[in-house]
Amino acid sequence: MLFKYHAIDADGHERDGTIEAPSQEVAVSALQRRNLIVSVIDFAEKKSLLKLDIPFFSRVSNKDVVILSRQIATLFEAQVSTLRIFRLLAGEIENKQLAAIISSVGDDIQGGSPISKALARHPKVFSDFYVHMVRAGEESGKLSEIFNYLADYLDRSYDIMSKTENALIYPIFVITVFFAVMALMLTMVIPKISAILVDSGQAIPIYTKIVIGVSNFFVNYGVFALIVLIALGFYVWKLGKTKHGRLVLDGLKLSVPYVGDLYRKLYLSRIADNFSTMLLSGVSVIAAIDITATVVGNAEYEAILAEVSADVKGGSSISDALARHPGIPGIMVAMTKVGEESGELGKILSTLAKFYGREVSNAVDTLVGLIEPIMIVLLGLGVGILLAAVLIPIYNLAGAI
Repeated sequence: MLFKYHAIDADGHERDGTIEAPSQEVAVSALQRRNLIVSVIDFAEKKSLLKLDIPFFSRVSNKDVVILSRQIATLFEAQVSTLRIFRLLAGEIENKQLAAIISSVGDDIQGGSPISKALARHPKVFSDFYVHMVRAGEESGKLSEIFNYLADYLDRSYDIMSKTENALIYPIFVITVFFAVMALMLTMVIPKISAILVDSGQAIPIYTKIVIGVSNFFVNYGVFALIVLIALGFYVWKLGKTKHGRLVLDGLKLSVPYVGDLYRKLYLSRIADNFSTMLLSGVSVIAAIDITATVVGNAEYEAILAEVSADVKGGSSISDALARHPGIPGIMVAMTKVGEESGELGKILSTLAKFYGREVSNAVDTLVGLIEPIMIVLLGLGVGILLAAVLIPIYNLAGAI
């Protein structure tokens, strides 16, 4: 969003201008870092509803950060100064929210802050992993390589996650259609047909009585059932916000047949990829384990990595620390041991990450191949059973007349 401001500089002179920022608070903070005392700040223009920058639509995606990292790496290789890089990118980035963040990062750098510290002020866009990688690049003097590493890593993560999410869109659509059709049948079609059967006075088969009973329940108590489902969903969402709740829900996620195995491979791929990328970039082993724990995305594996970190600090080797946990497969323990003995742990884990990446891709393809025909058959069976339960008695009634 664009804000106009009136401020006083360090020399006591009045200054007027505009600044791009995602919120008024961020705009004030950016101006204060320029040693300006803000007296008035407001929207540069009154926007209509159609022109409002809705956060959901202007959010910073993983793809935006990948492109940004590539651009930063290219500019560093061209020996453009750090401040100039962020000033150039702030004016070129199409995503307004990211442009405002990069502009704020540029202001921090101009004020003497290192890049990693400036990026750390925006944790929703730049994770701990990203910040620590940049800090390693600052310490080693290899920022262009680090940003290329980051772009490659984020690209791999984006490919795996997008493939998984896109593959599940069709099954979710089919499941949604299935429940929608069943709800319409039970609340609108079945009650009208069942009324004919009841009025006929003939004996109603047991399977038809069951269908009519379910239909009556949804007609009379469907609203209450919906409220209970919404309340249950809200409870699960709140539970997922607590440490114990996350551990329980993430454990359940891993225990689901086949799907749990898919998630397990996804998390193992993420652990190996994070760990290898950080080690190859010069981040210390302990820091790499601790940061990987924060970005793995599963409370169970986060707890495992926290224990591994404590064991390594106590003098244990990484492979021995990993071997104590059944959630870590033998192949990862064995390859980690080989990496430690050969001094090529980063490269070994990179190979392991590629292996698990392929496993995730194959598992997703197999899962989708199974779900599609199963859901179509279930949809047909569900509708068929409902219709048969009421049409067969009507057919018998017509035959008796």
